[in-house]
Formats: sequence, C-alpha cells, structure tokens
Amino acid sequence: MKIGLFIPCYVDAVYPEVGVATYKLLRHLGLDVTYPQRQTCCGQPMANAGFEKQAIPLAEKFETMFKGFDYVVTPSVSCTAFIRLNYPRLLNHECATAKKAMDVVEFLHDVVGLKQRLGTFPHKVSLHNSCHGVRELGLSSPSEQNVSKFNKIKDLLQLVDGIDVVEPERPDECCGFGGMFSVEETAVSAQMGRDKVERHIQTGAEYVTGPDCSCLMHMAGVAKKQGLNIEFKHVVEILAAGL
Repeated sequence: MKIGLFIPCYVDAVYPEVGVATYKLLRHLGLDVTYPQRQTCCGQPMANAGFEKQAIPLAEKFETMFKGFDYVVTPSVSCTAFIRLNYPRLLNHECATAKKAMDVVEFLHDVVGLKQRLGTFPHKVSLHNSCHGVRELGLSSPSEQNVSKFNKIKDLLQLVDGIDVVEPERPDECCGFGGMFSVEETAVSAQMGRDKVERHIQTGAEYVTGPDCSCLMHMAGVAKKQGLNIEFKHVVEILAAGL
C-alpha cells in the first residue's frame, strides 16, 4: 500500500508540526508513505470565494502528482472533503485520485483499522468535531441530545495512554471559522467562536483537539484574545505524542 502525504496550506505555513506528526505516525505504523515535493494548495480557498476556474489548474496538478498512490492522506478534513466532493465536477471527469483522498483520521480508522496502543498523553482533552468531518466525511454522527452515536476521532484517541476525552455541549456545533465566512461575516464568526470556546472551557479540559487546523486556529485566537488558559492541538499530534 503506497501512501502519498498531502500537506495543506494551513499546515505547511502555520502548523508544520502537524505535518511532521502525521508522517511520524504513519511511519511508526510501518506504512509506506512518501511526501511528494512541490505540491501546492488544493484550490479550496479560491473555489469557496467564488473563483472556481482558478482552482482547476491546482486540481489538475494534484491529480497528476498523486495518481501513482493507493491513498492520498492528509491531516485536514476540509481539504479532503473539497478534493473528494468537488474535483470530479471541476475536472469534468471521474477522478480516481479524488476517491483515494482521505483524512488521516478516517484512513487510520477505516483502512488501517488501527487497534494497537499508541503513545502517552496524560491530559483531559475536549474533542472538537469540525463541520466537514461531521457532515461530509462522516467522522462522527450529528449529536442527538448532546450525544454522538459514533465518533472515529474519539475511537482513535482512546488508543493513547493516560488521556481523558470529553465532549462539549452541542458537540457538532460550528466554531464559526468556515473559511471565507470568518472574513466576510467577522462579527458573527467571532461570536460563534466565543460560544464554542466557552463550551470547551466548561468541560474542564486542558486541551482542545480536532481534525482541522483552521478550526483550531480560529478557536485558539479567540482563547488568546480572552486570556483563557486552554491549549489547542491537532488530533494527530496527540496520537503521535510520545512515539
């Protein structure tokens, strides 16, 4: 099984440690993983802003670069969802590479079927379910009476020794980032962020984790501005902790 590692813009530019942790974890599991050089943005920002034609050359480059792999794994639910759901339409043909694109959580849970114990993270962690993960990739179910029927992120986190995983009230509620939404509707986005961070704070957690750096960045900014003592880590950083 040959795996191509796709590192999105947010990870590359702002959270490179997440990319390192993803590679480290996949290698620790004995998987054949390659990071293709000179990869670029998947095109999501342009398409979300209404400039889909500008995303097409990036989709074409992605397809060319990753066509030789069995799976394309990335630590980003939003990029994965964009590639899988929109590339066939943008490229106007069945896109085999798009079908291979998987978020690292669903890859480890659904393809690898990870069951082995991982490292150690002796902290209380509040789980953030990003919208793309819940509604487009099915990493967890929409909550019913504040309870998720299943959660693939939580399943993986339970393989880490010492961790105490909790979920906030209304676990499938948006944090307010939403890509261009946070720029175009700043006041609404900021209030949604404050509400979401407050729900995480109420769990008593030391950390908030999730599968998308953009959500974590948004909430971390809210917490820092309000002087709140809580930290944010991508789920793959916790899965790779202590390995």
